[in-house]
Amino acid sequence: MVIAWFSAGITSAVACKLAIEEYKNVNVVYIDIKTSNQDNERFISDCQKWYGQEITRIKSEKYADQFEVIKDKQFINSPFGAPCTNELKKKVRIDFCKDLNFEAQVFGYEFELKQINRAIRFEEQYPYTKPVFPLIDKKLNKKECAGILQMQGIELPKMYKLGFPNNNCIGCVKGGKGYWNLVRQHFPEVFEKMAKTEREIGASCINGTFLDELKEDEGNLPKEVLPECGIFCSVEFEHLISPKALEKAGNID
Repeated sequence: MVIAWFSAGITSAVACKLAIEEYKNVNVVYIDIKTSNQDNERFISDCQKWYGQEITRIKSEKYADQFEVIKDKQFINSPFGAPCTNELKKKVRIDFCKDLNFEAQVFGYEFELKQINRAIRFEEQYPYTKPVFPLIDKKLNKKECAGILQMQGIELPKMYKLGFPNNNCIGCVKGGKGYWNLVRQHFPEVFEKMAKTEREIGASCINGTFLDELKEDEGNLPKEVLPECGIFCSVEFEHLISPKALEKAGNID
């Protein structure tokens, strides 16, 4: 069995499809977190149809979202990571895999320098996970993955349409000033909740700045992900696209 981790993001969606095409027995797994965007349900449904199989859903038995982790740990983040990532993702993955005899685990790191370096570090630190990175192997970046989804006729998750570069939890503690101002614009209730939480525990998401001190014009807004898929995608990866979708996209007569 191969475990393919689906995050409801662009890159993981295509990485899981590549895994299904390459391996015989792939278990696509999604970790439920309460603060994910509601549109994820639609995206999950679309991807299940594309994959031709169900996506397994798991979640932390202790915490529903990052706010519960922060309040329990009285800690938000540090240069070495955030406790919510550890509790809501890492530990959940470890618990799910501990009794399984798997051949590999698939991760959606894209073909981009920082992501390649991250994949190298991950493999060095966690060799027991038997990680594989199909997007890096196939030299696919996020924009090209978005293009493949577009060709298949799958609408991108709403978070990307709002300008967020990733489909993380709404109110990611690792976001910078521009990210949090985008949260304030689209999800003011989440912004206010995190600002209140910061004051309650005496620590902030952004080093040196509490959210209730953040000015609305501070920080650089995240770059929107624009689909990009030329001849390279159309030819080499057309096997990922259904014939009907290819015909609609004008790639075949």
